[in-house]
Amino acid sequence: MKKAGVRVEVQVLLFLQIAVSALFTTVLGQSDGSSVVVAMYNISAPQGSQAVLQCHSQRMVWTQDRLKDRQRVVHWDLFRSAPDYTMERVLDMFSAGDQRIYNANNQGRISMAKTAFKDGNFSLVIKDVTTNDRGIYSCNLHHHYCHLYESIKVQLNVTKSTRKERRFWDGQKAVYVVLVGSTVALPCVNRRPIWTEGNSQEDQQQVVHWDRQPPGVRHDRADRLIDLYASGERRHYGPLFIQQKMNISGTAFSRGDFSLTISDLQPPDQGLYSCHLHHHYCGLHERRIFQLTVDPPIPKDPTDAPQAVPREDSITNEVEVPPRVINFILPEQRGHFLQQLGYILATLLLLALIVLAIILLTRRWKTRGLEYDPRAVAKPQLPVVKYMGHVSQTSMDTERCVPDMKTCNQEETKLDFKNNLLKEAEMSKLFSPKVVDLDREMEKSSWK
Repeated sequence: MKKAGVRVEVQVLLFLQIAVSALFTTVLGQSDGSSVVVAMYNISAPQGSQAVLQCHSQRMVWTQDRLKDRQRVVHWDLFRSAPDYTMERVLDMFSAGDQRIYNANNQGRISMAKTAFKDGNFSLVIKDVTTNDRGIYSCNLHHHYCHLYESIKVQLNVTKSTRKERRFWDGQKAVYVVLVGSTVALPCVNRRPIWTEGNSQEDQQQVVHWDRQPPGVRHDRADRLIDLYASGERRHYGPLFIQQKMNISGTAFSRGDFSLTISDLQPPDQGLYSCHLHHHYCGLHERRIFQLTVDPPIPKDPTDAPQAVPREDSITNEVEVPPRVINFILPEQRGHFLQQLGYILATLLLLALIVLAIILLTRRWKTRGLEYDPRAVAKPQLPVVKYMGHVSQTSMDTERCVPDMKTCNQEETKLDFKNNLLKEAEMSKLFSPKVVDLDREMEKSSWK
């Protein structure tokens, strides 16, 4: 049973190492030799002129790796989250096998295999694990000559129970839970040739070549123009006149300038040009694309054309030289058009708001005018006054409503006076035989 458990642990450890190394290689890429398009340019030049398609890369400068034992290095770092979030260097080793341990307490307890840069196994071995070893370990691979950097992280936890020992993947890194006092190997495997092989035949590892696609031609059918190696070897392709008009500088790899110069541009020269940079040892593959367009030639100024004689003033004997006026016509940009359109729309919106405000104010004023219009006020209805007397004729005369208040009052006063006279006449008939002429008395005592 113990052997079966050990086999299962070994298989799990091997699976984790393979998964981590595969993920690591996939993320960094460029090891399959496929070119990565770095930039694309559109270039236009007149016919008969000289065009320079600039292709620069400081990573491709050929410096010759004289310090081969110091160019590749691996170092392990430890990050502790408690108590004060510290980071410390644990160990580093160069490709020659020289190791350096930074903490004296780790001497003889922490180590790496001497053949790490040959077999690609950069795992860190820790003996007699203690609780102080807990934290996140990072395995960092540096290649100074190729300017490459790769890193992998492993988390180490320590337990005192054998039942809690396990190894798993948390989605970002491998997590190891080990028993106190045991020995653990934190995995870091990378078998890419750039880490396991030396830089042999360096001058043949770096190469740049230019391709040209005429209009309507696919990329896989592009014409090869020139190849240039870091050793100085140069290969030209195509007809002789193309080889003479298209060239790369001989000091390209020492300055990092791989520009292609095309002299005496002609319409057949236009097309799609691509600059390919390859460093097979460093795993560098870059491509830059240039779309070249040939414009009509610039007309030359005629030198033998007759010139107009300036006018001479007979009075002052001075020659009148016409002023030179240079007109610049700046094309309208899209932003300028949008700005003018914005001004017009804002003006129209302001006018619409003003008209709307005028309409609302006018309606409000009309409504207020109707509320206070004296013609719309109804006249109050005058009360009907009825006077009841002894004579029916006088009562009929008094049952009416006169619009004019003054006239009504006068009539009422006359009727009262007349009724009083009638009463006095009736009383006089009873006590004296004299008959009173009512009409005469009324004329004598007329009331104004």
